Amino acid sequence: DNIIQKVKCHFNSTRGSRAKANWEKVEEQLKFQPPVQLKLEDTVLLNGMTNGGHTGVHVEVAPTYRMQPVTPLGILSLVLNIMCGALNLIRGVHLAEYSFQEDHEGIGNVIAFFLPFLACVFQCYLYLFYSSARKVKTFVLLLCVCFCNIYLYGLRNLWQIAFHIGVASLSSSQILMRQLMEKQPDCGV
Repeated sequence: DNIIQKVKCHFNSTRGSRAKANWEKVEEQLKFQPPVQLKLEDTVLLNGMTNGGHTGVHVEVAPTYRMQPVTPLGILSLVLNIMCGALNLIRGVHLAEYSFQEDHEGIGNVIAFFLPFLACVFQCYLYLFYSSARKVKTFVLLLCVCFCNIYLYGLRNLWQIAFHIGVASLSSSQILMRQLMEKQPDCGV
């Protein structure tokens, strides 16, 4: 706050030509380099570039965004998703111990438990944080959970499969319903 006040005093002072020259310098810089805000998608793309590589991305002035508040149903979907992920991880670890000791044919089942575990973790991430291409990622994760649970039909009964697919569907709907929210401008700054 002290620094901002000093800068304000410096530019608001009426010391004649020096203040006028500073304002002209600032106005000239703004003409050649206008202030620009990047979109979240552009920053994800630009972070991967090395050595100042040119991406050809058109940057335009855009408002700042944040996610909408978490809802109680969203918290419920997070808790259920964590529970389903934990169940998949526990069953996968126990099956892996058995498969690697005696039966090497059950590796497909182990993978079918670990993939939904990872999908559950990533669904929690997508609900809490913004990510580009959220709809596509959400759809792929839901399909992964559905196909893996159908593959595990012999190791899970229909109620367990329905529960896991239902929780994944609830989480997917909550991810898609929680959108970006435009941040109100700070006019007092």
